[in-house]
Amino acid sequence: MNLTKQQLLETQGGAITASLFNAIVQGFKFIFELGQTVGSAISRTINRNFC
Repeated sequence: MNLTKQQLLETQGGAITASLFNAIVQGFKFIFELGQTVGSAISRTINRNFC
């Protein structure tokens, strides 16, 4: 399939690739784990339970 110059200029992409999806999932995992760590630190500080 050959496209003309005009068709090439008007072509728009936007498919979600596996690598983009993986990066988004990894970002959410990082934020979730960060929240768990901060919450655990706050809980240990309030309860004065350090080990």
